[in-house]
Amino acid sequence: MDTVNNAINYVSDTVQGALHGTSKEANKEVAKDSNASLGTRISAAGDAISDKAKETKHNASAEANKQAATH
Repeated sequence: MDTVNNAINYVSDTVQGALHGTSKEANKEVAKDSNASLGTRISAAGDAISDKAKETKHNASAEANKQAATH
């Protein structure tokens, strides 16, 4: 049963990591957009940093779950 749970968690973390990666890239583009207001750009930059941290966390968790599911 633990193997199944680890596999499910692996898939979930992989999807979450990918979603945060996509959001990070979108926020980076907004932060670089010279047509956006300064406040919007700063907010987008902060969101990109937060998304990167979440992406890293989910990817690490996915790898741990993958390893646990295969052992």
